[in-house]
Amino acid sequence: MGAVTAFGWGLEPLRQALGGGRTGVGPFARFDHERQRTHVAAQVPAGPPATFARPRGWSRLAFCDQFALFAAREAVQAAGLSFPLTGSTAGVFFGTSTSGLLESERFLTGVWGGQGARLSLIAANPLNAPGDAVARDLGVTGPVRTVSSACASAALALEDALRSLRGGEVDLAVAGGTDSLCRITYSGFNALRAVDENPCRPFRLGRTGMSLGEGGAILVLEPLPRALARGAEPLAELLGAGASCDAHHMTAPHPQGAGAALALRRGLADAHVLPEDIGFVNAHGTGTPLNDVSEAAALHEVFGPRTARLPVSATKSIVGHLLGSSGAIEAVATVLGLRSGEAHPAAGSDPLDPALGIDLVCGTPRPLPKTTLAVSASFGFGGANATLVLAPWLSA
Repeated sequence: MGAVTAFGWGLEPLRQALGGGRTGVGPFARFDHERQRTHVAAQVPAGPPATFARPRGWSRLAFCDQFALFAAREAVQAAGLSFPLTGSTAGVFFGTSTSGLLESERFLTGVWGGQGARLSLIAANPLNAPGDAVARDLGVTGPVRTVSSACASAALALEDALRSLRGGEVDLAVAGGTDSLCRITYSGFNALRAVDENPCRPFRLGRTGMSLGEGGAILVLEPLPRALARGAEPLAELLGAGASCDAHHMTAPHPQGAGAALALRRGLADAHVLPEDIGFVNAHGTGTPLNDVSEAAALHEVFGPRTARLPVSATKSIVGHLLGSSGAIEAVATVLGLRSGEAHPAAGSDPLDPALGIDLVCGTPRPLPKTTLAVSASFGFGGANATLVLAPWLSA
């Protein structure tokens, strides 16, 4: 796995932050937000470490492309692979919501301001740009696909990778997502009054909205026999995935969480496990009043009375809402939890909302049984829902 978050470039800073339950949401300077209602977000610190060998053209890449490329290299190297990825039929499966929109905004600002702007900035705009950048850097000649379904994008990209691996189209998948902060999403969510003035507080009393963030995350997937044959040690198993649509509203989730519950059930069925087999949920957990109610209803619908004692983590309280990339970073956080045997705590100290009946992990990490199976959930605007079912790798 590889990651870029507000805590730094690399997986280790994220691991430490998750274990301590500390938030990366705070003041930021990616662009001017003086006229906005709120003034916090989770911004990635400038530049990767000096040890990172920047490829040719690095400075011309959009921020989100840089996040993707760094995380992909980290993941591939951690998997014991070298690039270019020769000797395999590899594919790239990516999720994003805004891609290089920040760079497009800068281009238009320059044009409107009469200051001129580099046309190369507009080349960062296409949604497929991050996946293509990763494919070029890693030498991937198999399929390169981009999913853009709001906040479920990266989780759906992981599902796409799983299907491609199962069907034999590829024998190695570089899958994940990336997004950067930009004015239009920050302004839009502020206009909707969906952003908290403070770091977001999923499933807590007094929550008033989400906290936006940026970054990228990559997971390298391959069939288990192939991984073992080359001497790799898996981190976890992706058992299954499910998806659905609320078909309800452009921005509001289904009030009873019907679509989310359907995606959960489909994910469990695809993984051939039962609701009672799940011992940990990494929730979508945005901290908006409506989303948390809808998600809680879906969890109760699927897991029944067990929901009140089912450990739930809320990664967005720590890294912010990475939009199209959120499903990937939360899958990474879920795998880290399964590896360590602990569900990470949510950031913050506000009291829980008793009306939701959610057992949010707070304060310190929650120990998990060695054989715990987990669900990572992603529910986006337009009612796009995706779930991933993960298991710890238990070597023979």
